[in-house]
Amino acid sequence: MKRRTCLVAALAAPFAARAHHGWSSFNTDQPVFIEGRVVSVKWQNPHAELIVELPADYKLPAGVATRAVPAQSASIDGKTLLAKAIAPTRKERKWEVELAPLTRLSAWKVEPIAVGTTVGVLGYTLQDPKGEAVVRAEYLYVGGQVYGLRSSPA
Repeated sequence: MKRRTCLVAALAAPFAARAHHGWSSFNTDQPVFIEGRVVSVKWQNPHAELIVELPADYKLPAGVATRAVPAQSASIDGKTLLAKAIAPTRKERKWEVELAPLTRLSAWKVEPIAVGTTVGVLGYTLQDPKGEAVVRAEYLYVGGQVYGLRSSPA
């Protein structure tokens, strides 16, 4: 029985690694900001994921640079990131948003997000412009709250 378990794990490992992106896959030199309606939720590890649908004529919302930033344990210059944020240059309307692991979301007291909720996300897209429409979230804005997803609350 142990041999079968090991074999299955060995065969599945390459697929699991491929499905999970590390930070090096993302363009951290150019933050993006998206805001839209959640159409799908996966509240699971290794990190929660949302599918966010943007309006057809999506433009960077006014006042992004003046949005709140969370107090967190990581030393991230959130005001500078917000000031540099742009709308994605790709025209896809549906974006996969990679959030933090569930333990970190729990530390921030982020409740599971319901389909239909409007969220804002400051994050990074993949470096390969022909890759998937994915944003790795640095900050998550939900219901008037902001959460820093790379570290714990301060």
